[in-house]
Amino acid sequence: MRTWILGSVVSALLASLLLAQTQELPQAPSATLQEKNKPAAPATATPEVKPQTPTTTPARETAAPAQDKQLPLAPTAEQQPAAPPPPPPQEEEERNPAATIVKTVNEVNIAFTVTDKHGRFVKDLKQQDFQILDDNKPAAQVLRFYSQTDLPLQVGLLVDASNSVRDRFKFEQEAAIEFLNQIIRPASDQAFVVGFDSTPEVTQDFTDSTERLSKGVRMLRPGGGTAMFDAIYYACRDKLMKAERRTATRRAIIVLSDGDDNQSHVTREEAIEMSQRAEVVVYAISTNVTGQKSRGDKILERIAEATGGRAFFPFKIQDVSDAFSDIQAELRSQYLVSYKPADFQEDGRYRAIILTAVNQKNLQVRSRRGYYAPKH
Repeated sequence: MRTWILGSVVSALLASLLLAQTQELPQAPSATLQEKNKPAAPATATPEVKPQTPTTTPARETAAPAQDKQLPLAPTAEQQPAAPPPPPPQEEEERNPAATIVKTVNEVNIAFTVTDKHGRFVKDLKQQDFQILDDNKPAAQVLRFYSQTDLPLQVGLLVDASNSVRDRFKFEQEAAIEFLNQIIRPASDQAFVVGFDSTPEVTQDFTDSTERLSKGVRMLRPGGGTAMFDAIYYACRDKLMKAERRTATRRAIIVLSDGDDNQSHVTREEAIEMSQRAEVVVYAISTNVTGQKSRGDKILERIAEATGGRAFFPFKIQDVSDAFSDIQAELRSQYLVSYKPADFQEDGRYRAIILTAVNQKNLQVRSRRGYYAPKH
């Protein structure tokens, strides 16, 4: 009896254990269930693939639209029309005026004055009355010849404002103002004012207003050293060379100074060279009234003659006004000729000019003595 009871108890216990194991199986999947769920395994492999995906797919996606945008701008070889053959040089020059302009660098302009043996201006001469030698060769072609006395003017007034002219500065200012009032014509001529001591200073830029020019002259105050060469160089390079010229124009600089330069950075010859490059005639009025020609006077004379101008040496300060009047008369009595030199080379070399009146020995022709060819 006891044996039967003990067997019954053991059987019950085994049944309870089997039921407990059956209830816990969903929480611990068997190998068969894991195999069924194996398709979820790529989820664990995805992190290894994802880092590679952005580096390839977006690149192709962005490259494709870029190619689409370029297609209308870059046709294929079949779509491209056949390129026309290049035109001959002459045809290209006719179609492109700029090509012709580039080739006119060998045109030379000279403003010159003719006087008789008494110093009076001769204004009625013709082109055939002159001979031009450029680098010892006759000009290849004369392009234009002006004998009018009313060509527009571009004038720079350079006033020495150094300590060396302090005692007569006020009179020089008034003489310069009178000159500008007489020579500048509204809507035709233009002038600017530069005062210089150790440095040049523009007190009035290009204008046809005599009122503004007068104000620019009165703004000048004497003091400091003298840098006349720098002032001439600056006025030619930075003012007159850059000024617009819509028609034939006379360019001139009037220097009012004693010529005693002591602070310039450029030399006298460099100032002359820049004047010649800018096609500027320099007139000089000496403020030295000692009665003896000074070293400064000789410098003024050298600059004026090399550029086709004149130097004036008043005996007294009151004669400065007369010098201004003479300059005004000369500027209105000049000729202007444009020509092409023979055997021209763009080598930057200095080429001498000799301009003479033909078969009229009593006439004196005054012009600049040469120029520098452009350098290719």
